[in-house]
Amino acid sequence: MIVTITPGGRGEYTVWLDGAKIADKANGDFPSEREVVDAVKARQAPPA
Repeated sequence: MIVTITPGGRGEYTVWLDGAKIADKANGDFPSEREVVDAVKARQAPPA
């Protein structure tokens, strides 16, 4: 698993996990740490 936080212009950023965007700044608000962790965990969950 590779998690990458990519800085952008003027405080923008995205969080990528294995090449898939899982979190980003929306409506001027950064995602909380919990939202990012939950997104990573959701991607790790085995298929149902």
